[in-house]
Amino acid sequence: MAIPDYQSIMLPLLKYSSDKKEHSVHEAVDVLAEQFKLTNEERKELLPSGQQEIFVNRVGWARTYMKKAGLLITPKRGLFEITERGLNVLKENPSRIDNNLLMQFDEFKEFRKRKRKLEDGTAIDNSKTPEEEFEAAYENLRSELTGEVIHQLKECPPSLFEKIVVEVLVKMGYGGTLKDAGKAIGKSGDEGIDGIIKEDRLGLDIIYIQAKRWENTVGRPEIQKFAGALQGQRAKKGIFISTSDYSKEAVDFASKIETKIILIDGEKLSEYMMDFNVGVTNVSTFELKKIDLDYFIED
Repeated sequence: MAIPDYQSIMLPLLKYSSDKKEHSVHEAVDVLAEQFKLTNEERKELLPSGQQEIFVNRVGWARTYMKKAGLLITPKRGLFEITERGLNVLKENPSRIDNNLLMQFDEFKEFRKRKRKLEDGTAIDNSKTPEEEFEAAYENLRSELTGEVIHQLKECPPSLFEKIVVEVLVKMGYGGTLKDAGKAIGKSGDEGIDGIIKEDRLGLDIIYIQAKRWENTVGRPEIQKFAGALQGQRAKKGIFISTSDYSKEAVDFASKIETKIILIDGEKLSEYMMDFNVGVTNVSTFELKKIDLDYFIED
């Protein structure tokens, strides 16, 4: 079964709290995961940020929205319990509790009114929690930027492409300094680079590099030639960088040979450029914060 959205969790969560006892989100997550018959993999599935399980996030927001509507309260830190209003809602035997049902309560109307002002006219996806909306917007912007970066990589002069690859590798921790890496890379000028770079600042091991601006998919023959070049250099590690992608045969070959070859396609190179601020600049920075409940406890 797919992970339910946060609105589908509302009614089971309210029913779970109908015993009028105090419960924690952690307890509710375990019980509701069983009710929804979630697999271990589904329970462990993370938000794109990798900071929290999706199901835990959605249970938390189901609780928050019902709390805003007055169906639940938080009597103690980290705990929640049902209110008289919540019990009355259950007595009506609703088939579903969602935002539309909660809009009958003035407190929730005010909450949604404030939320819509913050969204500045953006269409609301009611199946997503605020974190999921935020992260989805971020991923969309990042995907668009990736496409733009790949286009620029394919259009830039070979010398600039060489410089970009060197800078990315150095910022990732390879090659020591830009000056050192520049000496080791750039042995050929056939719209790409071939050379070696130190794996660390001490030069305890070296990595053979081949990087080319490709339009078509890189096939197995190219990777085989690269593997042969590595053997000729007695090199144990290599990185093949392309502005296009790799065929399945090329990927399979690289994964099965003894020599370690890392394949970096145009999308991955673009992601590294964004992660290490090469060829991109920050426009805005947003910090996603949550309440520090420990702060509000008196010593």
